Amino acid sequence: MVEEHGPGILMAAFIIVVGILFNPFTAKAEEFHWGFKKATDGVPPNAGAALDDLLNKYGAIYKGSPNEKVVYLTFDNGYENGYTESILNTLKKEEAPATFFLTGHYLKSAAPLVKRMVEDGHIIGNHSYGHPNMANLSEEKMEEEWKKFDELLKATAGVERTTYARPPEGIFNERLLAKGNELGYRHMFWSIAFIDWHADKPRGKAYAYNELMDQLHPGALILMHTVSPDNAEALPDFIRDAKKLGYEFRSLDDLVLEYENVSPVLR
Repeated sequence: MVEEHGPGILMAAFIIVVGILFNPFTAKAEEFHWGFKKATDGVPPNAGAALDDLLNKYGAIYKGSPNEKVVYLTFDNGYENGYTESILNTLKKEEAPATFFLTGHYLKSAAPLVKRMVEDGHIIGNHSYGHPNMANLSEEKMEEEWKKFDELLKATAGVERTTYARPPEGIFNERLLAKGNELGYRHMFWSIAFIDWHADKPRGKAYAYNELMDQLHPGALILMHTVSPDNAEALPDFIRDAKKLGYEFRSLDDLVLEYENVSPVLR
């Protein structure tokens, strides 16, 4: 009997296991890794209706209005590699605001640069304290990551707290967005990014410049990493050439104001 029906039993067990692993209602299925097809020809990327609805539910943003030539610069800083000062110099010279999403390690290891970011008028974002997969954490641990970062930021640079959060590696779920809102954090994703986080594998100024210009679109929310010399070298030309094309550089505060009060196309 067992021998006759063994394969059927095994297949049934396999289906059950697969069903558990891929059940859309399990925590595993609720985990999203942010990403989409790159923008081309000045057309903003689209995350799809399902993700758009989810993000809108919690006021999370990844792009601005497709009708305005505006760029929002953001940088993720997990550790310092010697290029942030150059980036800050460029931003100051070109009068371009930015948001720096930092980790606890960066606050501790690069305090003078953090203080300069604040002094120069840039926004500090919360990239978590220890850079874990936030979607895998309990709500208590989520809160601990954000608040531990904020406490150290206040001690380091006098900033009371952050209001913008970005999950490490773009991994998130609805629970994370909801808990963030509960604690006063709005999640900020991005519409332009490229592989620029391998500090030991520079690809040259032209690589970063071309990626930025090729993906440029109205309402662009750009993510870059400061560990790359490519970005530091390309940023001056990119900002100047984007301005020549009619683009303005604004802050995430401006984007939120637009999202909430001006442009229904963002919802």
